[in-house]
Order: sequence, then structure tokens, then C-alpha cells
Amino acid sequence: MPTYEYECEKCGKIFEVFQKITDKPLTACIDEACKGPVHRLLSGGAGFLFKGSGFYITDYRSDSYKKAAEKDKTGTAASSSSENSSSKSPASSGGSSSGSGSASTSASSAGDAAKK
Repeated sequence: MPTYEYECEKCGKIFEVFQKITDKPLTACIDEACKGPVHRLLSGGAGFLFKGSGFYITDYRSDSYKKAAEKDKTGTAASSSSENSSSKSPASSGGSSSGSGSASTSASSAGDAAKK
């Protein structure tokens, strides 16, 4: 059953009532002391989202949205691949990191030999 919101014109009280769609709208305030005239308020309704398998928020996107998203995705991928290649070149050309690793290995080998 839907929930309808009413506002009393006399006391200003706002209240909700569960009613069938076929029920007549209320005409009097539910406050016993007031009993003033009421009018039904327009409600935005409740937004809801289906969750679980088979219900995806992107299932009902328009074709124009999908095309724009695809363009954005390919544009972003092209720019990020060029950024990645430029950021990889200094790291790969930095042979000092691999050299220091081998130096520490040879140093530990020398230390093991000295202990024997």
C-alpha cells in the first residue's frame, strides 16, 4: 500500500497515512484537537536500486551514453599508455638498482667465505 503525506491547513502538522490507491483522500486532520482541513502533498517517491545477479545499473544506458563512454575509455587508455611508457623508461634505464643487488650478493658471498 502506498504512503501518502498530508498537511493540515489549520495547525500545519505534516503526517503520513498508509492507504489503498482506491481509498478517498483524507479531508480532516488526524489530530483530535484540530480536525482542520488537510491536503495531500506531492511526494518524490522512494528511489530504489535492485541488487544481485541480473540487475546492473548500466543495463539500461542509452546508446549515446555508451558511445561517449567508449570514446572516453579509448582516449584515456591512449594517454595512459604514453604516460606509462615515459615513466617506464627511466626505471628500466636505471641499471644502478640491478648493479647494487649483485654487489650486495657478492659482498655477502665474500663475508661467508671469510667466516670459513
